[in-house]
Amino acid sequence: MTPVLIVLIIFGSIASLFIMPRYFKSVERQKMAETLRIAIEKGQPLPAEVIEAMSSNVRNPGLPPSPQRDLRTGIIWLGIGIGFAALGLVISFEEPDALFPLLGVATFPTFIGLAFVVLGVLNKKS
Repeated sequence: MTPVLIVLIIFGSIASLFIMPRYFKSVERQKMAETLRIAIEKGQPLPAEVIEAMSSNVRNPGLPPSPQRDLRTGIIWLGIGIGFAALGLVISFEEPDALFPLLGVATFPTFIGLAFVVLGVLNKKS
């Protein structure tokens, strides 16, 4: 039971790193929208700063990814892959059979990271 719990905690922690920021951002946007709805219902004028602040964080999905964003994403994926490899190395001190499976898992984010880094280098604008 303990090994299953440990695996669930590890992967739950990884998932929460991606899910929680999005959840909190969503809650913040819902509160802002509710506040704006009440202000509009009461006839309050909306300052330009509020409208600009709400639209400044919105990504335009029609724009191609920038080389800088590709490099950042690639470095993050490389870090995740190196982290899995380091985890396998550390666990292998107690359980030698754990090294190769975790190195296998580490190859996926590492190659994704390498692909993003290559894309970032190849797409640099001169």
